[in-house]
Amino acid sequence: MIGRRDPHVAGRHRIGQTPAAVHRRVWDGPARAEAERLERSWPGWVVLYGPGSRRFHALAAWPSPAPIMVCGRTPAELEEGMRQAEADALLRRHPFPSPGVPAQRRPS
Repeated sequence: MIGRRDPHVAGRHRIGQTPAAVHRRVWDGPARAEAERLERSWPGWVVLYGPGSRRFHALAAWPSPAPIMVCGRTPAELEEGMRQAEADALLRRHPFPSPGVPAQRRPS
């Protein structure tokens, strides 16, 4: 029967007894702390750590035509991806002329 409590079932919460204290477990605490450090070090990015995927994730917090998300297995790998994403965003805003193509001149 759903919702029926059997007083003879063992567990942390028995009827008539004070519930036992359950301590919260922090999964991958050092990795989460590293994600917080990266977020403070990189303005314009939101950095998270996924305990299920065991990866670092960074989301660009600046306006862009499409969402920018970078993932890495290590903090160094994530930072390299963030640098590359920032460089790509700058090049898209201010494209440089390709070699061999003359730059267009503005009429004076």
